[in-house]
Amino acid sequence: MKQSITHVALVVHDYDEAIGFYCGVLGFDLLEDSYQPEQDKRWVVVRPKGGQGASIVLARASKPEQEAFVGNQTGGRVFLFFNTDDFWRDYNRLTAEGVEFIREPKTEDYGTVAVFRDIYGNLWDLLQLSEGHPAAN
Repeated sequence: MKQSITHVALVVHDYDEAIGFYCGVLGFDLLEDSYQPEQDKRWVVVRPKGGQGASIVLARASKPEQEAFVGNQTGGRVFLFFNTDDFWRDYNRLTAEGVEFIREPKTEDYGTVAVFRDIYGNLWDLLQLSEGHPAAN
C-alpha cells in the first residue's frame, strides 16, 4: 500500500499577497493558479523549490468564521515544517528578506531548527534534519 498527504490548506486573506510571500520571499514554486468559476475562487498551489512532498493550497477565507483563523490555524503552535538541505543558506536568505524569526537557531538531536512567522502570523519551523533521521530523505 502507498499513501501520502498531497495538499495542506492554508487559509489566507488574499491570493496575490500570499503568492508574493510564499513564492517571492520563501522561494516556493507556484504549481497552479487557476480560477474556479463555479465556486468563484482560485485554486492556488505552492510547494518548496525542488520539493516532492505535500504542497500547500492557499485558500482565501470566504466567510467571517474562516477569516478569524487566518494566521492562527493551530492556536499558536508551529503549524508547518519547512525542511531544507542547507539550513544556514536559507536562514540567512530569509533573514535578509525580512522574515521574522521568533526563536533563534539551535541544534537538536533531530537537526538544526529556528521558528519564524509568515505574513499572517502562522509559526513555521525552518529545519535541516540530521543525517539518518527517518524523514531526512
